[in-house]
Amino acid sequence: GANGCWWTRQYPARDVLARGTTNDVQQSVRWAEAFVLATCLRGSTLNLRRATTMSMSQIILMGCMLLALTTTGCSASDPSPEDWRERRTAMVEQLRRYGVKDKRVLDAMNKVWRHLFIPESHRRGSTAYGDHPCPIGHGQTISQPFIVAYMTERMQIKKDEKVLEIGTGSGYQAAVLAELGAKVFSIEIVPELADHARAVLKAEGYDVNVLTGDGYKGWPDEAPFDVVIVTCAPEDVPQTLVDQLAEGGRMILPAGRVEQRLLILRKKNGEVRTERDLAVRFVPMVRGRKAPEKRHR
Repeated sequence: GANGCWWTRQYPARDVLARGTTNDVQQSVRWAEAFVLATCLRGSTLNLRRATTMSMSQIILMGCMLLALTTTGCSASDPSPEDWRERRTAMVEQLRRYGVKDKRVLDAMNKVWRHLFIPESHRRGSTAYGDHPCPIGHGQTISQPFIVAYMTERMQIKKDEKVLEIGTGSGYQAAVLAELGAKVFSIEIVPELADHARAVLKAEGYDVNVLTGDGYKGWPDEAPFDVVIVTCAPEDVPQTLVDQLAEGGRMILPAGRVEQRLLILRKKNGEVRTERDLAVRFVPMVRGRKAPEKRHR
């Protein structure tokens, strides 16, 4: 799963975690980090300045406040279906304000129940539809709604197109693609997450093929693909994935080790043209050691 959020790395939140702290402080820093990520959304100069001038104590204090709110205000009872619906509608309205214009994408985001794709052990009612990444276990996250909507919109998904997703994660992005009528093939290297995504996608009625394996190898048996969406960051564009792109196809992926940027590739007349897009931050793309195990829905 991807992080996919703009963030500043001037504050040493991860250094504090590395030194070893109490569970409460660790959790506080995680929540504070998520808050700062959301605050910095879209690279606002004002917000970036505000975030980068925060001291570590301010970040931890903010995290404690967020932790208290989420654990005391939401754990007593699960939100009702109507509560979830209202939060999902508010999320879509926020995406519209952020500049997402494709009605099909917005409708798909309004139909997919994002909270169900977050494992129950990591699910918090107050944050499931917030515009920030949420942890899903195994060091991975479910991407913030804006980055899911943005990447999907840029690819202009058409009904019945074959789409390869690298990095299934929670299965949320795959569900949005399926809601648009695409034929989705998704690869996840973490077996536990692949199993989780299969189960939720099946329960929600989405016909998605999930492969447990190495995304760098793509899915040659099902190639070529009209669209390739990569939700984790390799250092460079994997040539194997370019080779599996159909004529007239397009690909979107974050690339880079320290500084990451979304790249959009289009294949026309055998040539590939690359467009540099937004600055982002995703979890790194990991290579597998074993041959992929094919598992379909």
